[in-house]
Amino acid sequence: MSSAPPLGRRRLLAASATAGLTTSPAGADTLANVPAREPGAPLSARSERSRFVELGRVPEAAPGIRPVDPVDAINSKTPFDRLVGSITPTDLHYERSHAGVPDLDPAKHRLLVHGLAARSLVLTMDDIRAMPSVSRVAFLECTGNGWENWKAADPTLTVQNTHGLVSTHEWTGVPLRFVIDLVGGVPSATWMLAEGADGAAVARSIPLTEEIMAEGILAYAQNGEPLRPAHGFPLRLFLPGLEGNLSIKWLRRLKFGDQPFMTRWETARYTQLQADGRARQFQLRQEVNSVITAPSGMMRVRPGPVRISGLAWSGHGRIVQVEVSTDGGASWQAARLTAPALPKAQVRFEMDWVWAGAPTGIVSRATDEMRNVQPDRAAFIARTGTNALFHYSAQQTWRISAEGDVRNALS
Repeated sequence: MSSAPPLGRRRLLAASATAGLTTSPAGADTLANVPAREPGAPLSARSERSRFVELGRVPEAAPGIRPVDPVDAINSKTPFDRLVGSITPTDLHYERSHAGVPDLDPAKHRLLVHGLAARSLVLTMDDIRAMPSVSRVAFLECTGNGWENWKAADPTLTVQNTHGLVSTHEWTGVPLRFVIDLVGGVPSATWMLAEGADGAAVARSIPLTEEIMAEGILAYAQNGEPLRPAHGFPLRLFLPGLEGNLSIKWLRRLKFGDQPFMTRWETARYTQLQADGRARQFQLRQEVNSVITAPSGMMRVRPGPVRISGLAWSGHGRIVQVEVSTDGGASWQAARLTAPALPKAQVRFEMDWVWAGAPTGIVSRATDEMRNVQPDRAAFIARTGTNALFHYSAQQTWRISAEGDVRNALS
């Protein structure tokens, strides 16, 4: 495979400034080509997107099954091919539920805190909102993110299909440790059961590590507003960097104990089938990951300057480096990280490149502050096999044809 080397920043800026420039007889000191002023619409209760901007999520029933009637869907995915920056708009946060979205009245909602603790408490939302709060920007990722590419690569998939089950927001709520202190501490407890108020009664056992107690949040807001119902209103648990199903939505109960509670969600559901046929339990952390969002699946590029852009994240901490290959992984160039690069949050990366028009593959790999490096697919499959379904974090390759068509590929 062959492709032109990355374009120097100064040359790229000069090339980009003139690429596609339109000229006319009108001089630069006139307004001949500038649209006329228009009267505006009146103020409203909330700002809507422009009618020229179309953003939406993709409903999905299972890997490879699409399109699907939203009534049959189990999730819907964030359209990363249409987004910029690193913060996900609230209404485009991915959605995953097991029994639909309950309509909970916050005035009636209660949180029971009990088990191996000095005392038990029943807290109202007023009680919780009156407690000290923290805000943190962090990603939330479904364990099934990437499951489309476990066994085969459908070339028609977009980045929304392959990587749309992760979103980054500012989360606001009460520190978990504050609630633990309220019940007198849990010196003999090593596990916590978190249970939701949805019809499926999703509940997970969570180890009470120092990291989880220090970073866990009982969240009631995201991106400066109350949680949306699909994302846990009025209250959810949020555990930065850990698999999304641990961040129980519609939180109604926290119970402390000295062993895992072995709910069906960690015996029959969220286990990881290994290559040898054994199932792994409590694989809780989301690994270092990245994906090029543009150009990506089902897009088209033209020879000349190309701005490569994408997102990287890790449940281990901050992303410190992203590299991009424009020759299918044969060589790598460092990409620019768009500040701020926060711990356990998505960060955007960019690299300027000139495509010479020859078929090639583009791929990214991320490194986090713990020196974890995102593996290529061959190394990832050698370690995990293809029986699994969760925690897919292999490098994502997009193939570019001589005609400029960008398609999903395994390598």
